[in-house]
Amino acid sequence: MIYLLRSFFCLLGLNLLLCAGVQAKEAIGPAAPEAVLTFANREIVTLRATVQGATPEMRVKRIGERLRLMTEEELSHPLEHKDMALDGVKGKVFGVGGQLIFVLYQGDLDEEQGKDLEAAAKLAEARLREALDAAAQQRKGAVVVKGILLSMFATMVAIILLWAIQRATSLVLARLQNRVQAAREDAKARWRWARQAWSLITRVAQLLLAFLWVSVVYLWFIYVLAAFPLTHPFADQLSSYLFDMLATLGAGAISAVPGLLSVAVILFLTKATNDVVANIFSSVDQGSAVIPGIHKDTAKATRRLVGILIWGLGIAIAYPYLPIAESNAFKGLSVMFGFMLTLGSAGLVTQMMSGLVLIYARALKVGDFVSIGEVMGVVKEMGMLSTKIINMRNEEITIPNAVLVGNPIKNFTSAGGERGALVSTKVTIGYDAPWRQVHAMLVSAAQRTSGLRREPTPYVLQRALQDFYVEYELFAYVDRPLDRILILSELHANIQDEFNTHGVQIMSPHFVLQPRNNVVVPREQWFAEPADKA
Repeated sequence: MIYLLRSFFCLLGLNLLLCAGVQAKEAIGPAAPEAVLTFANREIVTLRATVQGATPEMRVKRIGERLRLMTEEELSHPLEHKDMALDGVKGKVFGVGGQLIFVLYQGDLDEEQGKDLEAAAKLAEARLREALDAAAQQRKGAVVVKGILLSMFATMVAIILLWAIQRATSLVLARLQNRVQAAREDAKARWRWARQAWSLITRVAQLLLAFLWVSVVYLWFIYVLAAFPLTHPFADQLSSYLFDMLATLGAGAISAVPGLLSVAVILFLTKATNDVVANIFSSVDQGSAVIPGIHKDTAKATRRLVGILIWGLGIAIAYPYLPIAESNAFKGLSVMFGFMLTLGSAGLVTQMMSGLVLIYARALKVGDFVSIGEVMGVVKEMGMLSTKIINMRNEEITIPNAVLVGNPIKNFTSAGGERGALVSTKVTIGYDAPWRQVHAMLVSAAQRTSGLRREPTPYVLQRALQDFYVEYELFAYVDRPLDRILILSELHANIQDEFNTHGVQIMSPHFVLQPRNNVVVPREQWFAEPADKA
């Protein structure tokens, strides 16, 4: 019986060729756009030859129509192919149950692949058999019902997983939020940093949740497509995409390990070197070590500059070993960053260089009481770009470093060193008051003023001998420069009390007429109280 079927099949193919014309060489026309024969969502073979005016696209349509009209019983029949040769033209005739499906000609083969007709026919036969079996299975009710049930089960599992992921994410975020709330009351809590990064934590959690949801839906979609024979190829394609992506990521991660290890070693050595240099300059800053050419006041700034140079050199050495160093995206980002830095660096570099000038000139430092133009106060912070000063009204004033360099700076603290900032006030007293008594009263008033240091001892200078009076100036050191106005107010009050106590008039006399007696202090009154007779 099989022999008769094969004979019939062969004769049918030969009759088809004879009807097409005995001149087979003329039957295969010039090249036309190739077309892919697909059935049951599976690629069978690519047709490239034009036969009797039928282009590959027309041939594919006719073959597909024949396959769609086949019954379930016909699809289950054995698939066979036979050799065919006529006037030097070779081909393979495919049939199912005695019905002709299509003819694969020598002209349908891709010459660049170098595959012969027999190998192409075996591959096409295997693919066509798989497609026919899938189409036959898809027409069976039991298979469809099984696929639907499996899809419903997969859907239920996916919904449960999505709910569990959502629930777990909510619980984790709620717990983290409770820890953050507790950290607000406990300043020593380890989670207090999360208050500043809570928004970032929330965004990361949302991204992770979306990734897990997409993963579950993707796997569910693959499983549902694989449950039906007709859509099984789509499931295979999605699976191959997933595995290819994982393989690419895995291969990239493995290939990046040597470079990452090199980067880790380089950065470790860089950090170790920076720590050693930082310890050396910290010793200079604390006064426990001396480096020629490095002053104590500039040790901290020098440490930062050297640290920037060390880290810059380390990053430059480690950069070629980064896995993304050769990527076009990273190169483009580097170019954009360099362009932005070039455009905006003019003013930035000016301010930074001005800051370095201030630091290395030791014009001022944090805690100094200074006067810059109309601003007078204590230096709160010295940055690379600007300097912050707290004035006597407790206002914070920010001055760009370039402005500081261009203005004279009066530093009331640096000359005094550890003694603090120096303040002074002037009084003019007539020549009839003993100067020793005036000195003693001014020093006594200063010693009774809070905010003025007892050591070093306040002192008085006679600044000028005017025509009618003597100009005295009291100098003292303050503990709190920002309270200078209040301290001077208290000092003035104490001076008034001191002079009133000893009956000395605070005035700047001007004579209209020469007094009858000379305005002098008798010798017996030279050491009037509170002057020290010693």
